[in-house]
Amino acid sequence: MGRGQREEKAAERHVPGRGQLRPDHLPQGLLGSEGRAPALSQLVREYVYVFGAVSPADGRHESLVLPYADTEAMTIFLREVSKRRPRDYILMFMDQVGWHKSKDLSIPKNIEMAYLPPHSPELNPQEQVWDELREKHFGNRFFKSLDALTDALVVGLQCMEASPGLLKSLTQRGWMKK
Repeated sequence: MGRGQREEKAAERHVPGRGQLRPDHLPQGLLGSEGRAPALSQLVREYVYVFGAVSPADGRHESLVLPYADTEAMTIFLREVSKRRPRDYILMFMDQVGWHKSKDLSIPKNIEMAYLPPHSPELNPQEQVWDELREKHFGNRFFKSLDALTDALVVGLQCMEASPGLLKSLTQRGWMKK
């Protein structure tokens, strides 16, 4: 038997395949009364996505909570921002994630997109908003459900959007001032 075969057998002996647990891999005493493995629970991850845009000049913030993040969701967000600010011409800076640059992205006439250099989140004022939201509204909290998390997220966003002075102080840079 070659070296590769020995290593493979050793791995088979110690590691269940593909994350499965079989009764022969459970320590003694964990088998149920009928010799079967007990029902094990698995952590299921659920997600909610928040899209946001901040204006460092006046501290206005627009956000939208959606169940997914893709080109369609980004189109929905851009249309909503355009609808909320119909008389404004908006220059929106963003990172270069795929759905921000998709050829299928529908960009309203009053919005122009500009892209930040790759791997430079510190240049994006919206990142300071996310940091503040996480720190003030999510630090050391446990949510029993996705709905509870979403409710807290909406409350946190409403608090921040009601505080344009705070948003200006978080996002405005010296070179941006008139």
